[in-house]
Amino acid sequence: MSAWAAGAIRRVREDHRPTPLRELRVGGARVFLKDETTLPTGSTKDRAVAAMLCHAIASGRVTEGTGVVVATAGAVAVSTARYAALLDLPFTALVPANSDPDVLERIVHAGGRWQRAAQPPAALQHEARTLAEGWGAHFLDHFADAEPAVAAWPPTLADELFAQLPEPPRWVVVGAGTGATSAAIGRHIRREGLDTRLALVDPENSAYFPAWASGAHDYGTGLPSRIPGIGRPRVEPGFQPGVLDLVVPVPDAASVAALHWLHRRGVDAGPSTGAALWGIHHLVGAMREAGPFAAVIADRGTPYRRTFFDRAWLESRGLSPDPYADRLGP
Repeated sequence: MSAWAAGAIRRVREDHRPTPLRELRVGGARVFLKDETTLPTGSTKDRAVAAMLCHAIASGRVTEGTGVVVATAGAVAVSTARYAALLDLPFTALVPANSDPDVLERIVHAGGRWQRAAQPPAALQHEARTLAEGWGAHFLDHFADAEPAVAAWPPTLADELFAQLPEPPRWVVVGAGTGATSAAIGRHIRREGLDTRLALVDPENSAYFPAWASGAHDYGTGLPSRIPGIGRPRVEPGFQPGVLDLVVPVPDAASVAALHWLHRRGVDAGPSTGAALWGIHHLVGAMREAGPFAAVIADRGTPYRRTFFDRAWLESRGLSPDPYADRLGP
C-alpha cells in the first residue's frame, strides 16, 4: 500500500467519533435512539461513505488525486463531498434536474461540485458511471458498494450501538435505503447470538416490503419513495431480507405524524426517523411488545423545514399528519 493510501485511510478512520444515545418513552416502553446527527454532516450516511472510500482506496480503485463521482442529490453527496475534500480528491455529484437547492448548496459548502444530469432520473446511475469512466474517475455506487464496504470496515453502527446499550433490546427498528445499516445490525445480532429481533420500516412506493413478503427479490415498483433516505423502487444489492424478522409498511403521512411527535419532544430528526418511530408504535400498540427498543436518528430535521415541517407543502402532497396524530398521543 502506498504512503498516500495508508495516510488517507488513517485520516478517514481517525475522523470518526462515536455518536451518543438518547432515551424516550413510547407507550411506556423504553426507546434508545442512536443520534447520528452528531456526525460531521449530520447524517448517518457519513459512516457508509467513509467505509466505501476506505474500501476503494484499499482496493486500489482510488489513488492520490482520483476524482470521485456519485449519482445523487441526497445526504450521500454531501458526505462524499466532505470526505473527498478531507483527502484532497476532486468530487462531482451528478444530480437530477429537480434537486433541492439547499442540498446543492451544502454539497458546495462541503467542498464539492454538482452537475445536473442530462438524462431522466431513472438513468442517473448509468449516466454518472459513464461520466466517471470518461473522466478517469471512480464512480461511488452507494447502492451496490455500501453494504460490502460497511461489512469490511468495522466497527459498524451496530457494533457501536450494542456496546452502548445498557442491555440488548427486544427490537431494533430501522429503515433501508442501500440496506447497509439493516444488514450490519442483522449480522451483529446473529453473530453475537442475541435475543433481539430486527424490524424494517418501509414507506409507500418502496419495493422492500413486497419483496420480503413475497420472496420475489427482483421486485420493483417503478415509483420513488417520498421519505428521504429510505425506500427504493427496486430491491438494491445491499438489501439482506434473511436478517429481518419483520417488515412494517408505514404510510408516509404516519411517518410525518411521528416526525412531528418527535420534534415536540425535542428530538431534531428527519422523516426516516419518523418512520422508525411509527414502527415502534406499531410494535407497542398492535403487537403488544414491551421493549426495550432501539432505533437510529438518521439525520437532522433542519433540511426539511420548508417541506416536512410546512403545513401547506404537506397538504399539497396528501401528507397531512392529522389522520395519524391522535394515535401517537399529544
